[in-house]
Amino acid sequence: MDSFKVLFVCWGNICRSPAAHCVFQKHIDAQGLSDRIHCDSAGTISTHAGHAPDSRMSSAGARRSILFFGQSRKYRTSDFETFDLILAMDHQNQADLEAATPTDSRAQIMLFGHFINPENPPEVPDPYYGGHRGFDIVLDMVEAGCEKLLEHIQGLQTL
Repeated sequence: MDSFKVLFVCWGNICRSPAAHCVFQKHIDAQGLSDRIHCDSAGTISTHAGHAPDSRMSSAGARRSILFFGQSRKYRTSDFETFDLILAMDHQNQADLEAATPTDSRAQIMLFGHFINPENPPEVPDPYYGGHRGFDIVLDMVEAGCEKLLEHIQGLQTL
């Protein structure tokens, strides 16, 4: 059986999407689902390609026992075929992804905030230019959304 694949996407792939990727990977590992669910993260720009996650986000994660890993990359056209679900952190990321989606894409593109509040999906704010509190706010949102995302995926017939 193929694994279910999720891609988290923000602008630069150094704050929000790596946070979602690392938090979700922690949930996957804790549930013993790493053979059935795969996740990754990407950005809509390539400016930070090859960079590690922002050190402020990594520090905020470390305070919650969340290990940050990976390197920034821009999304690839092949991601629309590889991933089942592509989750954008804000409306602009979602619009950029939708504009780039090939006609034969298998991926469903959604706002990550749908898993935080389905009735009124919030954007996950970019903490890059703000203070340290912004990184904790992002992690609060990401942790809440990742729990609901895992429940959603576990409820699908493919698992």
